Amino acid sequence: MPAHGDLVQIRLGPLRAWVVCHPDLVHEMLRETRTFDRGGTQYDRLRLLMGDGVVTCPHADHRRQRRLVQPAFRPSRVAEHTRLMLDEAELLCREWRAGQEVDVSAVMMAMTTRVISRLLFSDSLDAATAAEVRHCLTDVVRGLFLRTVVSVDAVFRLPTPANRRYRHAVARLHTIIDGVIAERRRRSADAPRDDLLETLLEAARDDGDGVPAVSAQEIHDQLITLLLTGVETTALCLASAFDLLARNPEAAERLHAEIDTVLAGRPSLAPEDLPRLAQTRAVITETLRHSPPGWLFTRVTTRDTTLAGRRLPKGSTVLYSPYLLHHDPASFPEPDRFLPERWLPAPEPAGSRAAPEPPATRGPQPTPRSQAALLPFAAGSRKCVGDTFAVTEAIAVVAVVASRWRLRQLPGPVGKQRPVVTLGPRSLVMTCEPRARRTTDAPAGDAPALRAAVALLAPDTRTAGDNGVDDT
Repeated sequence: MPAHGDLVQIRLGPLRAWVVCHPDLVHEMLRETRTFDRGGTQYDRLRLLMGDGVVTCPHADHRRQRRLVQPAFRPSRVAEHTRLMLDEAELLCREWRAGQEVDVSAVMMAMTTRVISRLLFSDSLDAATAAEVRHCLTDVVRGLFLRTVVSVDAVFRLPTPANRRYRHAVARLHTIIDGVIAERRRRSADAPRDDLLETLLEAARDDGDGVPAVSAQEIHDQLITLLLTGVETTALCLASAFDLLARNPEAAERLHAEIDTVLAGRPSLAPEDLPRLAQTRAVITETLRHSPPGWLFTRVTTRDTTLAGRRLPKGSTVLYSPYLLHHDPASFPEPDRFLPERWLPAPEPAGSRAAPEPPATRGPQPTPRSQAALLPFAAGSRKCVGDTFAVTEAIAVVAVVASRWRLRQLPGPVGKQRPVVTLGPRSLVMTCEPRARRTTDAPAGDAPALRAAVALLAPDTRTAGDNGVDDT
C-alpha cells in the first residue's frame, strides 16, 4: 500500500475506507482524538463484546474512565507485581522436562490469564475457572476478527458450529465476571482486597452525596475489557519472542549470555535484576516491531476534516496498521529480519572516558523516524493503559524461561501466521532443552532502580510520539 501513497483509499465490502501508511500521519490522527474517534465496524463489534470500557468508549468519556483504571497500572503498582510475574514463570519452567514438546502458545495464555486475573480480582478465579476463561478467550478471538470486518449481521446469526462456539464463549465470560463481582460484593466488607475490582466497587458505593462515580454495568465492562486485552496480546508477544529466538540463534545466544551475567551464579532472577536486562528488553521491543499482536485498528471521523491533503467527510473509516508501519524499510532497514540490536545503546564515541560496553550490547541508536514508526501500543491520550504492565511481564517471563531452557523448533516447515483480531502463533509447539549456565560476577541491582526503570514506561498522554517501549 505505501507504494500507492501516504493515504490510500480501499473498499471493505460496500464501505469506502482510508489506510494511513505514513507514521507522521498516524501520529497526527492519534493526537486528534476528538476528530478521529474510536469507531467503525471493529469497535462497534468490540462494544457488543466488551461494552463501553476504557478501550472502546468514545472520546467524551475516555478521560474519566482512564483516570479510574490508571492507578492499577502505575509504575509503582507494576513494580509490586513483578515478583508475581517472575514466580509464575518459575512455576512454568519447573513443570517442563528435557525433550518435552510444549504448546508454548497455550502455556503462555494460561500464565498471562493467571497474572492479569490477580491484578484485576486477586485470587477470585480458581484453577478450573481460569482454564475456562482461557478457552473462552481463544474461541472469542477466533470469531471476533471476521465480525469486525464483515458488516452483515445475518451471517453471524446462522447456527453454524463456529457461531455457536463464539456465542457460548461470550456468554460464559460475562457469567464468570458477574459471578466474581457478586462474590466480592458479599465478602468485601470482611476481607477487602488490593485490586482493580475493589477500586471499582469503592467508586461505585454511594456515600450519600449523589450518584456513584461508577455504575454496576461499568464495573463489568471494565473488567471484561481488561481481561480480554490483557491476556492474549501478551501471550502472543511471548510466543512470538520464543519463536523468533529459535529461528535466530545468535540473538538467543546474546540473550542467554546476558541473563547468565546478571544471575552471577544465583538460582533465579529477582525483580531488582530487570533494569539490567538490556538485551532481553531489546528482544521484546524487536518482537513487538516484527510481530505486533495488535496489527490493525480503525478510527471514524466525527466531523469533516482533511488528512494528507485529502478531504474526509464526517463518518469516514480510517485504518492504520502497526504491522505495516513496522515493516516499512524507510523506517526499519531489513524489516523482515529479527534484529534486537536495533534497540541497544549506541557505542561510546572515540575518546570517551566511559568504560567500553561488551560487543554484545552495542547497537545502532534508533532514528527519529523509527522511533515514531514503532507503535505497538498506539500513542497519544488513548495509548494502551496497560503497556507498562505488558512489557514488564514479557521481559520477566522471557528472562526466566531463557535462564533455564532453550526452546527448539520441531522439525519440518514453519507454519505461516494467520492474522485474526490479533497477530501471533496460536499453536506453537516447541521442544524443551535444558541449558547450562555460564557463571560470571556482576553487581546486584536495587529496588529503586527497578521502580525508576518501570517508571520510564509510564504513558505520557501529552506526547503522541513517545511509545515508551525502548525506555523499559
